[in-house]
Amino acid sequence: MTDLIVGIDAGTSVIKAVAFSLDGKQVAVSSVRNTYNTTFDGAATQSLGQTWDDCVCAIKGLSQKIEGFQQRVVALAVTGQGDGTWLIDEAGAPVCDAWLWLDGRSAPTVDILNAKPNERQRFEKTGTGLNTCQQGVQLAHMASHFPQLLKTATTAFHCKDWLYFNLTQVRATDPSEASFTFGDFRTRQYDDQVIDSLGLGGYRALLPEIIDGSETTHPLSQEAADLTGLKVGIPVSLAYVDMVMTALGAGVHTGQDNVACSVIGSTGVHMRSVLSDDVFLNDQGTGYVIALPIQGRVTQVQTNMASALNLDWLLNVAAELLKDFGCECTPQMLVNKVEHWLQEADEGQLLYHPYISDAGERGPFVNGRARASFTGLTYHHRFPDLVRAVVEGLAMAMRDCYEAMGGRTEELRLSGGAVRSPTLRKILAASVGAGVRVSGREEAGAAGAAMMAAVAIGQYKTMDDCIAEWVTPLLGQVEKADVALGDRYDRLFKVFYRQRLALPETWLAMEQLRFSK
Repeated sequence: MTDLIVGIDAGTSVIKAVAFSLDGKQVAVSSVRNTYNTTFDGAATQSLGQTWDDCVCAIKGLSQKIEGFQQRVVALAVTGQGDGTWLIDEAGAPVCDAWLWLDGRSAPTVDILNAKPNERQRFEKTGTGLNTCQQGVQLAHMASHFPQLLKTATTAFHCKDWLYFNLTQVRATDPSEASFTFGDFRTRQYDDQVIDSLGLGGYRALLPEIIDGSETTHPLSQEAADLTGLKVGIPVSLAYVDMVMTALGAGVHTGQDNVACSVIGSTGVHMRSVLSDDVFLNDQGTGYVIALPIQGRVTQVQTNMASALNLDWLLNVAAELLKDFGCECTPQMLVNKVEHWLQEADEGQLLYHPYISDAGERGPFVNGRARASFTGLTYHHRFPDLVRAVVEGLAMAMRDCYEAMGGRTEELRLSGGAVRSPTLRKILAASVGAGVRVSGREEAGAAGAAMMAAVAIGQYKTMDDCIAEWVTPLLGQVEKADVALGDRYDRLFKVFYRQRLALPETWLAMEQLRFSK
């Protein structure tokens, strides 16, 4: 019996292999925690070899949970963390550890490229502002500062492309990452003017063929079959980048207009599905435009470098303090208290700017120096007030992103572990003035990838048909926005935004102070 599709979602810290029935029911999950390395100079790197080994381990883990797993799989699909640079040589061996999307070393190159007179033309083709996460910027930085890497490399992959290569021995990338980095979101192809504007005309040969995984698959290689235990030759689909796959699985597009989707994970990803002709390109030149596996439709995207990571930071501080006094608290124990703390604190008492990432911020503005801060603290504030302020800061940052995409939305679909909290959902709904619906899909990214394979093998005629069975039935009831709370958050957002515009001078001064002797 062949009745399973496996979606692989290779995140920054966890690789998941998820088995789905052909009609979209989640059957089992196998996950492997992987690691990356950071250094003081802003580097964030990951081993290509270890990432592939972890992927194999995740796939094999499903065989321990599903009887007859290897014989039941009809197709594989793979998505993964976006941006970053994964270089291989002519023999297919890694040139160096991957530069992840978290890598901040190319910040000076961002400034150089942004100052070029043709930068607006590049932005209007890609729909994507430059930041340190992107492969184009990282390759340009390598060309100037690490030229030996590019002399050895023959192909520049993204994470999912590297795994696809190991599964099929095919060097390829997908339309989403290809067009927002090196191409035109309208044609979904590479654009020579964009490549030249990045100073990479001489490295054009590094860019692999573009294939759409909802239309084209390649067979699982003998070597990959031997490693995973799966049948040689089963079709493998190269899915789009994980941001879009997660949004697809969570309901960013179900045929309704003016619907948005936010994924509140370690990072915050905020998206809306629009026709290519209706894209709003802001004056600041920020955000992403990323193709959907639906003809003529794209997602407009703004991404907070850190979202729930801010809350993780605060809870970790609390756990460390408790540990100093002999009280052992697991992270989950503290997470379970968040809902109580949110209800205990009054709304709008403090202001928090949630830029806790060492790499600063990338949406809806790009500033590698951006740092988090509280405003308004007094002696009477307690820990629940800090928790509430952090969550409200996430909501203000989310609204900031949607404002940069042309305004608010009529309905917000939510995904991510943090949105299990009813009060957090209430805060998010009020901040954008829209009702919210939570997707019941537990592994939205892997599901989005598996949907690509389901269409590619003919299980569904179109992606819209697949969405109707895999996505729409899992959307919860609409939770209406609290109008009074929304009015208060309108006032809070004005303060948040004004201060955000004034903070760069402070961030620069603090950076100079940190690095001065």
